[in-house]
Amino acid sequence: MERRKLWLTCKAEDKFGAFQRDLEEDRKLGIEPACVDVDSGRDINPHIPQFITQTPWYVPAEGPTLKHQRPHWERQQEVDSGVHDWYSRGVKETSSKPVKFKPGSCDNCGATTHKRKDCFERPRKLGAKHTNDDIAADDYVQPKIRLTNWEAKRDRWNGYDNAAYSEVIKEHEKQEEVRKIIKDQKLKEEKAAAEAAKEKAENSADEGTDEKMGEDKGEGDEDDEDKYAEDADMQTSVDMDSRTRITVRNLRIREDTAKYLYNLNENAPYYDPKSRSMRENPLAGVKGKEQQAAKFSGENFVRYSGEVVAANEAQVFAWSARCQGIDVHALAEPTKLEQLQKDFKSEKKDVKEETKQKLLEKYGGDEHLQAPPKELLLAQSEAYVEYSRKGAIIKGEERPLIKSRFEEDVYVTIARGRI
Repeated sequence: MERRKLWLTCKAEDKFGAFQRDLEEDRKLGIEPACVDVDSGRDINPHIPQFITQTPWYVPAEGPTLKHQRPHWERQQEVDSGVHDWYSRGVKETSSKPVKFKPGSCDNCGATTHKRKDCFERPRKLGAKHTNDDIAADDYVQPKIRLTNWEAKRDRWNGYDNAAYSEVIKEHEKQEEVRKIIKDQKLKEEKAAAEAAKEKAENSADEGTDEKMGEDKGEGDEDDEDKYAEDADMQTSVDMDSRTRITVRNLRIREDTAKYLYNLNENAPYYDPKSRSMRENPLAGVKGKEQQAAKFSGENFVRYSGEVVAANEAQVFAWSARCQGIDVHALAEPTKLEQLQKDFKSEKKDVKEETKQKLLEKYGGDEHLQAPPKELLLAQSEAYVEYSRKGAIIKGEERPLIKSRFEEDVYVTIARGRI
């Protein structure tokens, strides 16, 4: 009897499974309507696989639904930070300064957000705990941002302040205004020059004047040719004709030895064929070739000799002046830059001397400036100390170590043996 019931049950399940399979095929072909989600009321795509549409056993559901495949916003942790969360900037104080000292606050300044050993204020002779005066406001505690989601961790512009780009826009607007002013001035100058040329042409209508102008023009062309010829000589030109001149730069004299032939050793300094430069001395340390080494000692010294250092300092000064709003360029206005640098150095020296004199007049101590150099004071001492070969002290006392007012050798939540 039991076998009969089990057989009937299996047969009914097989029929129901076959019915479900036929129903799914009909839904995919569009013969039967799609299944409806009991939670959202929308149709469920019949082409979605069964392992996705099937509801797990631990999710309560009254019918077919895809709720288990959607994110549950009510379960999101509030501690997780999003894309728009970032640290506050420029926040100095959280609220107004308190009037009364609170127990557990900093003994030095009175703030409740830190202790005395973590206080950044000047150590007072009598702390706020005893005087109850000038109690500092609480420090602003930045939020603990946890970038856990995918977007926040990969956001390239996280923490960017849009107001910072306004300075770039203002600078471009100023440049555009200056460009318009310069363009108007050029147009006025060109217009004035055209009017002057027109008046001059009307006044000089004589033939003799025209011939004289032609002679002057011919002389000017000859001077230009001579000038270009001189420049071409300095640049080692192949052809001196102005129409077919070809200028070749960086050609060496054929009697000179090439740089890469000075030292043919495999460990010789590197020669760059593209720039035709050998930075190191090829004959450095080679016996018997001291005279040749004196003729060519490499090209690295050019970067740190002569006026190269002064030129680099001038360039850095030009950049600094540009940041301060002074319109100066190291290549376009070298004379102006040199004068500004000279004035800046002289004013800096005067201000330094003036500040030094004021401090000496107020606090005194001019006699201490007449002491010997610090190198002599720190290197010499009357304390006699004798050491062994291993560095142990045989006679005398070891120099005491200077200790800080902060705690040292304190390892928080980390074992000392692991450090």
